[in-house]
Amino acid sequence: MEKLGTVFILCLLVVVMSMGHANSQESNAEKIWFKNICRGKENLIKLHFYVQDALGGPNATVWQVAEAAVTANSLTSFGQVRVLDDLITVGRNRSSEALGRAQGLITSADLSESALAMNMNFYFSAGKYNGSTLCILGRNPINENDRELSVVGGTGDFRMARGYAISNTYSYDPVANYDVLEYTVYVTVYEKSGYTGVAMI
Repeated sequence: MEKLGTVFILCLLVVVMSMGHANSQESNAEKIWFKNICRGKENLIKLHFYVQDALGGPNATVWQVAEAAVTANSLTSFGQVRVLDDLITVGRNRSSEALGRAQGLITSADLSESALAMNMNFYFSAGKYNGSTLCILGRNPINENDRELSVVGGTGDFRMARGYAISNTYSYDPVANYDVLEYTVYVTVYEKSGYTGVAMI
């Protein structure tokens, strides 16, 4: 019943939006996407990729932008806020094929253990999902395995996406201060014409 109510509201929004854009040039793909929302047609997509996390060095992709009065004396760096623009790759090596960027904010938000509050976008600039983004939010206890984060939305092929991501630290080089993070993401999206979910490996 709740799902039907949600679909009804979405369909109503689609009608209102369609009225506002009646005179505009709307592509067939857009029209099909709107119709599929009303019909509730969905696909489950699995993505698998790596994030190259350069925490230090001349080419660092993670930078601190703020801290709290207690951060310097905190065992968990509580209150530290960092911004990131990490490379997303198909494989675990830095030289692997690039898929896009992981961009956002990470905050040390736990007084007793190393855990981050994540607000991150996966922006894909190559491959099947070129031009699309996925938005990830959640708590990331960085010393644990199989850390689960929420997928709360997206753009392009991932409009109205929902699901979850499993994150693991594949490797860490303390000398270079360099992480390689592994992500497996499961998302549900509304169908497009000729659109099928595939694993990105």
